[in-house]
Amino acid sequence: MDDTVFPDRFLWGSATSAHQVEGGNVNSDSWLLEHVEGSAFREASWDAIDHYHRFADDIALLAALGLNAYRFSLEWSRIEPAEGLFSQVAIDHYRDVLACCRAYGLATVVTLHHFTSPIWLLAKNGWESPETPGLFARYVRRVMEELGDLIDMVCTMNEPNLAWTLADVGMAPREASGRAVDPMLCGCARALGTVPEAIAQFQFAATERAFETKLAAHRAAVAAVREVCPDKPVGWTIAASDIVAAPGGEQRAAAAQEELCERFYRASRGDDFIGVQTYSRTWYGPDGPCDPPEGCEMTMQGEEFYPLAVSESIRRAYAVSDCSILVTENGIATEDDAQRVRFYRQAIGGVAACIREGVPVLGYIAWSAFDNFEWVFGYGPKYGIIAVDRATQRRLVKPSALCLGEIARTNGREIVPATDDGMQPGGEVSK
Repeated sequence: MDDTVFPDRFLWGSATSAHQVEGGNVNSDSWLLEHVEGSAFREASWDAIDHYHRFADDIALLAALGLNAYRFSLEWSRIEPAEGLFSQVAIDHYRDVLACCRAYGLATVVTLHHFTSPIWLLAKNGWESPETPGLFARYVRRVMEELGDLIDMVCTMNEPNLAWTLADVGMAPREASGRAVDPMLCGCARALGTVPEAIAQFQFAATERAFETKLAAHRAAVAAVREVCPDKPVGWTIAASDIVAAPGGEQRAAAAQEELCERFYRASRGDDFIGVQTYSRTWYGPDGPCDPPEGCEMTMQGEEFYPLAVSESIRRAYAVSDCSILVTENGIATEDDAQRVRFYRQAIGGVAACIREGVPVLGYIAWSAFDNFEWVFGYGPKYGIIAVDRATQRRLVKPSALCLGEIARTNGREIVPATDDGMQPGGEVSK
């Protein structure tokens, strides 16, 4: 990589989401889903990695690595635990988090909704209710009024398209009627005193009504951000798998590309940026998703090891949306950190190629900062550049963290071995 590929203000960061790291989000709909009879979650989030209380040390660690940005989310269910009741304590907590980032020189890329909503919203038909766009915009407006001065970039919501990806592999019903046979959604309905058809949780709502609701909520949120803080870049993030056709799967792959990605890219036109979140490529045969070709290197999540998927996603998202691109998530689940280092080096090389081609890429944010709670998969998948011993909550720096830090410090120039600045690969942060 030469000295001029990445712009001077290029963002190099890592990411978390509130529910996955904070712990104790008892007012969240995900917490409810984790605990109901018939839950699809392998385990509950419980204390997570206690980032809610340990954020200052965690942020200091990320800055010490050499990163210059931190993407994290605010938890709506903490800020508005009951409809219309905003918690000043929660708002003040997130002000402290943002101020800590500012003190350590980290740009703040803030996601206002990362999969989880307050339980009270789920009880009102969630992400299929005509009320939800207005309720979301009210929350967004309050956040920007209280915290906008410390936020650098705004992601309204995370992966609104994921539900359709889950539907393709049988993890989410495509019609509301399908919820009546889903054990988890039935358990949730019993807990809330409603019917399963009315349980439209963000991650699992894959109906056309949900698409319209999410899009309306995004646009209402963009308007609220621009009204309160017109100088803040705003967009949303899309699960942008690189979809490719296996033999005979060309038509099915094209249909998936449209349903899962391109209609969301088109809806992004007029936003300041689009967040691209890519992990691998997905093969489609005539009947839907299928295994990659035999002999491919795989990750612990059963995904193909294919770092250049992110560059393919960047090109397609830019071509359709005509928006600047921010890579808001990219990484792999693996216990082999050497594999993760190879992944990041190759993926970032692909990002550099996109920039050389003239694509306006604003930054590269790795998923994830820490090994954390990975939704229905629990704590099994290891995406983090920093490991966490959850029995003691000790943070253990991995070589991949030092690799990313060195790339950030040199703004993508040729990587040299990291110097000892108080962190040892595979060890704790030294004090």
